[in-house]
Amino acid sequence: MQHEKRSFRHESLHDAEGIQAILQALGRGLEKNRLSFSDEEGEIHLDPNGLLNLKLTASKEEGRQRLNLRISWQVEDQAKTKKNLKIK
Repeated sequence: MQHEKRSFRHESLHDAEGIQAILQALGRGLEKNRLSFSDEEGEIHLDPNGLLNLKLTASKEEGRQRLNLRISWQVEDQAKTKKNLKIK
């Protein structure tokens, strides 16, 4: 019996245009309720549906800037409070 992989991690360097293409692919996957990730080391498939929890953090420290974006959801129907995010 083959076990489904439970985690996936990938790290690589891209220019801003490459990151934009990845974000667009994520958007298309979210629209279809199916995200598939793969590289030479493995693959994973996720099925986001219903309300999704979005956590966005941004920081600037000693010449290094960072943006973290986390999207999570429960497979069971557990609704979280919907909050509006404004980006300028």
